[in-house]
Amino acid sequence: MRNAFGLMLASVVAAVAIAGVWFWTSSPRADVAPPQTVAARKAEPLPALAKAKDDVEVTASLSKPAPAPAPVPQPAKSTCANPDALGVSRTVIIDTTGGPGFGFLQYKQFDFLGDKEVVLTFDDGPWPTTPTVLKALADECTKAVFFPIGLHTTYHPDILKQVAAAGHTIGAHTWSHADLHSKKMTEQAGKDEIEKGFSAVKMAINANPSPFFRFPGLAHTQPTLEYLGSRNISMFSVDIDSLDFKSSSADQVINTVMTKLDKQGKGIILMHDLQKHTAQALPTILRRLKAGGYKVVEMKAKAPVETLPEYDALLVKDLKVPAVSARPLSSVVQTVSQ
Repeated sequence: MRNAFGLMLASVVAAVAIAGVWFWTSSPRADVAPPQTVAARKAEPLPALAKAKDDVEVTASLSKPAPAPAPVPQPAKSTCANPDALGVSRTVIIDTTGGPGFGFLQYKQFDFLGDKEVVLTFDDGPWPTTPTVLKALADECTKAVFFPIGLHTTYHPDILKQVAAAGHTIGAHTWSHADLHSKKMTEQAGKDEIEKGFSAVKMAINANPSPFFRFPGLAHTQPTLEYLGSRNISMFSVDIDSLDFKSSSADQVINTVMTKLDKQGKGIILMHDLQKHTAQALPTILRRLKAGGYKVVEMKAKAPVETLPEYDALLVKDLKVPAVSARPLSSVVQTVSQ
């Protein structure tokens, strides 16, 4: 009887306990949020394992090399129609600080040309013969340095624009081709010739020219040398003088240039683009250079010369023309019948 009573009591206790557990788990608690629908449930943090996996993937992606940047578009290089052209073997950039001189006839400090290398230079333009010179250079896809006379640029600004458009280097050769070594030439007058020449070139091409200068007759003076140095303008002399201004024919120009060049083996060649015989001789000279294994070096300045405002203004006043001639001759004067 006692055993039966004990079993009954144990069953009652178990039932009460089960009921209590059911009541505890089924009743709402203050510290437990009510269940939410999937739509209302906020995003939960990733489990530790998933987060670790993401970290590994992020780290792996960072450790991979970044894709190469897209290449920057480069301007298309001009093509040469002549497969056997003389061309340009190399281009040198000149830092004109302090006014370095080139051309061993007078300035022997900077010997930058190698064997069989030449620099083509032309003085005294622009002139009606200059386009013929430009065509010969273009046919051989080569470049030169031009030293125009300021006064001539006022006669033929469109021709000097052609020189600039063809990509040649343009310096200056004084305003009026005056002899700066003359006893009658004062220091101020020499300075005026130099600066007015550069301003005239600027007016013609609507841009500052290169700080390259050649003395008329190669006649420099110590004051003018010092002045050009203070303006950071480089001085040019010569190695091979064509003497084309004395020549009576194109053949004579060719023979003078090639005979001297074959003897010296390299150098800066002086010619004049206003000489008819030079314009006629140039195609043959360029072909002879090619056949002889000579190579053309193009000279450019690191930075253009800054013309002086007072000379720009003086030129405008003297010539009574606009400071910048934006309109070419062809847009002002047109032939309608011929």
